[in-house]
Amino acid sequence: MSEIEHRAEVEIVVSFNDCDPMGVVWHGHYFRFFEAAREALLRSVNYSYNEMAASGYVWPVVDARVKYRLPIRCEETLRVSAAITEYENRLRIDYIIRNAVGQVTTKAHTIQVAVDQTTQEMCFVSPAILFERLGVQP
Repeated sequence: MSEIEHRAEVEIVVSFNDCDPMGVVWHGHYFRFFEAAREALLRSVNYSYNEMAASGYVWPVVDARVKYRLPIRCEETLRVSAAITEYENRLRIDYIIRNAVGQVTTKAHTIQVAVDQTTQEMCFVSPAILFERLGVQP
C-alpha cells in the first residue's frame, strides 16, 4: 500500500445526555464521536456518504474495536481525530480521542467494505472511485 496521509479532526463538547448516572460517557456513545470525525475525514477527500451512494457504493462498517483508556466526563472538550490507514481492499479508519490537556482517552478503529448498490455484492478490492478521491493509483 502506498503511503498516504488523510486525516481530520473535530472538536466535541460532551453533552449531559452522553453520560451515564456516574457522569461518565456511556461506552456506546463513543461511536457518535467517531462518526463525527469519520464524516469530516470523508468530506475532506470529497467522498461523503452522499457521494459514496452517488458513486454506486455503500460502505457498511463490518468491524469496530475500541480501547477505553481514561474516562470522559460531562462537559469535557474533546479532540477526535480520524485517519485512513488502509484503503486497497477495505477502508480502515483509526481514531484517537484526546481530552483538553492532550491525554489520549480512547483509541479505536473501524473497518468498512464497499458494497455495490446494484448487485448488493461486497467488493474484495476497493472501487476505483476511492483511489481517485484519495489521489492514489490502484
